[in-house]
Amino acid sequence: MSGSFWIQTEDWHTAGEPFRIVADLPANSLPDAPTVAERRFAILKDPNHPLDKLRRQLCHEPRGHSDMYGGFVTPPNDSGAHFGVLFWHADGFSTACGHGTIALGYWAVSHGLVSAPEGDGVVDVVVDVPSGRVVATVAIKQGKPVHADFVNVLSYQLKKGLSVEVPSRGVSIIANLSFGGAVFATVDAAQFGLRVERKNTDHFVRLGREIKKSLGTRGSYGTYECFGVIFFHEDDNSADPVKQTNVNVYADGQIDRSPCGSGTCARLAVLMAEGRLGAGRSKLIHGSIVGSTFEGEVVSEEKSPVEGGAPACIPRVRGRANLVGRMNFFIDPEDPVLPFTLR
Repeated sequence: MSGSFWIQTEDWHTAGEPFRIVADLPANSLPDAPTVAERRFAILKDPNHPLDKLRRQLCHEPRGHSDMYGGFVTPPNDSGAHFGVLFWHADGFSTACGHGTIALGYWAVSHGLVSAPEGDGVVDVVVDVPSGRVVATVAIKQGKPVHADFVNVLSYQLKKGLSVEVPSRGVSIIANLSFGGAVFATVDAAQFGLRVERKNTDHFVRLGREIKKSLGTRGSYGTYECFGVIFFHEDDNSADPVKQTNVNVYADGQIDRSPCGSGTCARLAVLMAEGRLGAGRSKLIHGSIVGSTFEGEVVSEEKSPVEGGAPACIPRVRGRANLVGRMNFFIDPEDPVLPFTLR
């Protein structure tokens, strides 16, 4: 990858959130590691790794933007999955991405990577991701995908009722920490007198960064650092389904346009710990800051790996993806303008 080259991508969006898929990587660019998780760690250890350089070229301007998301398709960990994926965003490589998994399900069906029904039916697309093995169950109607159910890894509440200082507001707020393939702090936006609306986007970016900084090491869980801060408000007081609108401020102030797949799983874990839903009991209608929705539910209740913690769950999130376009990018190492972001 020392010279110039072309790279093809296929861009999708899931509920408004972009996902740029790179199926054919440059020769010899993939780390020599047996699993997706180990490949991710290998890239993180090397700031000059060719795939990290390619991430910046495709994610940052002028080919992308600060809130871009995507994935490099890799071989699976073993024959039990169809393929693996390394998720990436403007600040690095994430452990999970629910909206990306939904887009990958659509992509796999559209490219014939799985044996999908010719008429109506469903097909499982099994994907190895850094946090484990996930499934996108794609529903087919008249030969075309109509929605995908993302079945995630074990999700559970980590810490309840954390007190977090927010110096810019002169207040201390309460956050819950939960795991849905990545670690999220979830915060009721009413504590700031806010609702999750587009006009408040800049407030949430600033507050998300500040809360993550204030959490410090309290936001970490094993090798996982706090990935995002989810702000939510209740849409009404209904018990079945639970209706909330949220925005995930992830990495370094990036805004998720979708309701966030992994974040929805993290919210399901918290809501189950609060007794508001469970396996076969209620659902979560999860809205986004742009008005799109995911539908989340608990497939099964499991034992939490957190000692003394509330029950864990296997969550399922339903969403839809749409093709945006196919791109052919030219990567020129002699381009004087290096990849950049403005915020």
